[in-house]
Amino acid sequence: MPDPKIEKFKKVLKMDPDDETLWFGLGKAYMGDENWEEAILALESCIKVKATYSAAIFALAQCLKKNKQHNRCREVCAQGIEVATTNGDLLVIKNLEELRDSLG
Repeated sequence: MPDPKIEKFKKVLKMDPDDETLWFGLGKAYMGDENWEEAILALESCIKVKATYSAAIFALAQCLKKNKQHNRCREVCAQGIEVATTNGDLLVIKNLEELRDSLG
């Protein structure tokens, strides 16, 4: 059963499509439903709004791995490590490095 928050996020996003936290929330809700394609789209929208949102970049990388898009996942991990380094987000750097390394 789809997460009931999904429709709420979509409704509010129609009014405020430039709210990165709403896009992130929508992406995470899709991740909870294991709907990787929709999660990827939502998280990409989040990053378009705020390119420095390192948690969204990590979530996008996770979805890409789950969706077996390993080359794109590597690219996103590299981008995310750069962003997280600039932001000083040490945990995100560690998580992205582990995710990248798990791809083989």
